[in-house]
Amino acid sequence: MKLNIIIGSTRPGRVCPTIAKWVSDLAREHGKFEVELVDIADFNLPLLDEPKHPRMQDYQHEHTRKWAASVDSADAFIFVTPEYDYFPAAALVNAVQIVALEWGYKPAGVVSYGGISGGLRAAQELRALVGNLNAHALPQVVPVPFFPKFIEDGTFKPNGEMETGAKGLLDELFKWAGPLADMRKAA
Repeated sequence: MKLNIIIGSTRPGRVCPTIAKWVSDLAREHGKFEVELVDIADFNLPLLDEPKHPRMQDYQHEHTRKWAASVDSADAFIFVTPEYDYFPAAALVNAVQIVALEWGYKPAGVVSYGGISGGLRAAQELRALVGNLNAHALPQVVPVPFFPKFIEDGTFKPNGEMETGAKGLLDELFKWAGPLADMRKAA
């Protein structure tokens, strides 16, 4: 089973890659997935620039074809997202909406970060969005409140609750990934 951990911010000075690296390292230690850390910034995805609806999968642009192949290659996802104005990063919402069928029948979890809420409002909106694309959005969200206090010398240092929550999220993703893969094969 392949797990794509998606870095969901493209903002200059972002800390999303720092938190995503922790998630990626933990997922590798977990040992049940082939793990790929995917940075949406690497795809340079313009705002919904495909002329045809994504459900048609008739992508005209190379950046969309590369992104679709990345999403399609995974059996499960963890989105790492900041909370901007009570919502996930706009670049992440755009990346999710650029393709459609590639998300289907795959479990998706969220690690969110922000201020006092730890990004939970953004996580809830993102879970609804991916659920509408036929992914199975897990309820186990890992929030990181007041995230700057967990970053030391450029490294994310989670507390015990975050570690436990992330391990539980990985366990749940693994439980769902196999049965959903069977459903994709049967479709």
